[in-house]
Amino acid sequence: MQLGKVIGSVVSTRKNERLESMRLLIVEEVDVDLSGKGRFVVATDGVEAGPGEIVLFCQGSSARQSDLTDKTPVDALIMAIVDSFDLKGEIRYEKYGYQGDEPGSRAGEEVRDRIIEDDG
Repeated sequence: MQLGKVIGSVVSTRKNERLESMRLLIVEEVDVDLSGKGRFVVATDGVEAGPGEIVLFCQGSSARQSDLTDKTPVDALIMAIVDSFDLKGEIRYEKYGYQGDEPGSRAGEEVRDRIIEDDG
């Protein structure tokens, strides 16, 4: 699994029939400080992620092991939207307003994030 940030989407009117109902999003891989690594992937959206959201994604054969992508020609899958994470017990990232959000309610909305600065 890798951390990434949704930065765009792909529209394709002609595609493999197994991809017909799938959303394709552009994800930039990020490090634990949420700095972009300059590596990008087009990923199938399995969780209704929205622009600017921090997500977990997988690549390769792991991307084809979900109910959504089984036997489908995909190489990357967004499998989770990150609410928060910590390093060594210190919260490093927290998405504002994540508690109580309904699935899909953030689609198309700007997401406000907070990166907790390390004091030392």
